[in-house]
Amino acid sequence: MADTKPTFEENLAQLEQIVAQLEKGDVPLEQAMTQFQAGVSLAQKLDKTLKEAETAVTKVMTADGELKSFDPNDNAK
Repeated sequence: MADTKPTFEENLAQLEQIVAQLEKGDVPLEQAMTQFQAGVSLAQKLDKTLKEAETAVTKVMTADGELKSFDPNDNAK
């Protein structure tokens, strides 16, 4: 069986579920701590994914196929 990584959306949904459970306040302390740690880990993964996406989006491909950083002030065509 292939080991697939959860998608960004799946991780976000899981984080939202953890936050909702913790906000209710009816989770035993030990379970709350475990969920909190899992939430922090998910938040870090989501942040990393967003930063990687931002880096990819801010790159443009030149006519010769070279990637370069996007500069909105560069008016060269």
